[in-house]
Amino acid sequence: MNAKEAKCDLERGREIAARVETFVRETIIPYEKDLRAEAHGPTDELVNEMRQKARAAGVLTPHIPGGTEHVSHRSTSLILQAAGLSPLGPVALNVMAPDEGNMYMLGQVASDAQKDHFLKPMIAGTVRSAFFMTEPAVDGGAGADPSMIQTTAVSEGDHWVINGRKAFITGAVGASVGIIMARTDAGDGKLAATMFLIDLPDPAITVERVLETIDSSMPGGHSILKIDNLRVDDSAILGEPHQGFKYAQVRLAPARLTHCMRWLGACKRAHEIASAYAVKRHAFGKPLIDHEGVGFMLAENMIELKQAELMIDWCAGILDTGMLGTTESSMAKVAVSEALFRIVDRCVQVMGGTGVSGDTPVEQIFREIRAFRIYDGPTEVHKWSLAKKIKREVLAGQ
Repeated sequence: MNAKEAKCDLERGREIAARVETFVRETIIPYEKDLRAEAHGPTDELVNEMRQKARAAGVLTPHIPGGTEHVSHRSTSLILQAAGLSPLGPVALNVMAPDEGNMYMLGQVASDAQKDHFLKPMIAGTVRSAFFMTEPAVDGGAGADPSMIQTTAVSEGDHWVINGRKAFITGAVGASVGIIMARTDAGDGKLAATMFLIDLPDPAITVERVLETIDSSMPGGHSILKIDNLRVDDSAILGEPHQGFKYAQVRLAPARLTHCMRWLGACKRAHEIASAYAVKRHAFGKPLIDHEGVGFMLAENMIELKQAELMIDWCAGILDTGMLGTTESSMAKVAVSEALFRIVDRCVQVMGGTGVSGDTPVEQIFREIRAFRIYDGPTEVHKWSLAKKIKREVLAGQ
């Protein structure tokens, strides 16, 4: 888009974000004490109830207004930060992972028929989805290293037979749409993978167990599943066969950034709560914030929140040009996830015993951000990737 279009888009994004923030603060935050917000995420009953209210308020799937075209990534950032002010906000507004990333990828890669069948209900917020990529470590399966993928899809005439096990599959329980990534043979001896779109549940896919994890914001939790002789035809292939690794990058690079956006919103809320606590709470004859050790922590939070915001906006701008690469997305993932963890850790520390209790959402935000340092590639993998780039550039310049 040209400069005038970009300006109009950003103004639209600010307007949508303002409505989202009002909705989250007034309607969704009161749900944070709802007993249906369970250890494995909010129940589908709670999700549907919140989404009905979001739909009535005109803020459901707000980054895809009208259910057609995405707003820019810079506008998406404003909207997702506002949604993230409550751990329940992204789910209520249908901008939570894995659905948000899956919607983006299907919008880029899926056929018209696949968009009608799978994508439209996802945008409407009437179904949830799951992305079947990660595999159990005990099987030697794929995690941060996708080349270790063990799940196979074998072509048999006009059908494919898929077998394998998947792990940490977010939202699989209760999902209606599944995207399976499996190793396939392209006939050239090179490692290849293909993505398949399927309807869920399917009798060939069984949930072995739902893992107990420190985070609890995503419906359905995180499951280990077995895929046993799942048969699909060619129409199930997402995009082209043997292009799964390429499509994974279509999804993962923006998804790393949208994770940053949502959790930045959550940390802004944690900082608000900790700051209010430090102003009202007295110790040793004065408010906590007037003690240098506490006041300086909140000042550091203010600085790092702004740095994270600027990093996200910088990457979102590059993404809007279609030029965002793994370097920029890795830099953002590392910088933002690590900064947000420091921020929310300080919030817990400022609030003392209250910070580790369930009396405020700060304790949950701390758990969610800790897990975020692993989502979509742990910090160390991204740093390793960046170090390899540095080495290549040095050697190339010699």
